Amino acid sequence: MPRKAAQNTETPEEETIVTFPTQDEDETEKLSRMLAAVMEYLTDDDLEEMDIEYLLDSTEGLRDWWDQYRESNKKVIEDEIKKSLGELSLKDLEKIREQIKEIKE
Repeated sequence: MPRKAAQNTETPEEETIVTFPTQDEDETEKLSRMLAAVMEYLTDDDLEEMDIEYLLDSTEGLRDWWDQYRESNKKVIEDEIKKSLGELSLKDLEKIREQIKEIKE
C-alpha cells in the first residue's frame, strides 16, 4: 500500500454537498461498510500517497457505487457546462464543437 503524502492545506473554493436518496437497511449497511473501509485507508499512518484505483479495487462494491453516483451526477455536470458556455471564446467553442463531432463519428 502506498505511503501517505503531505496533507493538502488548501481550502476548496466551493464546497460540494453530496445527498443520498433514502436507502433501505441493506444499502445503508453496504454504504457504512464502504465508508469505513475508505476511512481506514485514509487514516493509515503508513500511507504516503493515496491510490484511488487501489481503494476502488480493494473495497467491495465501491467501484460500482462510484460509477452509479457519477452517472447520476451527469445532469449536474451538463448544467454546469451549459452555464459556462457563454463565458468561452469563439475559438474555445469551436474546439468543443470539433471534439463533439469526433465523438459522434
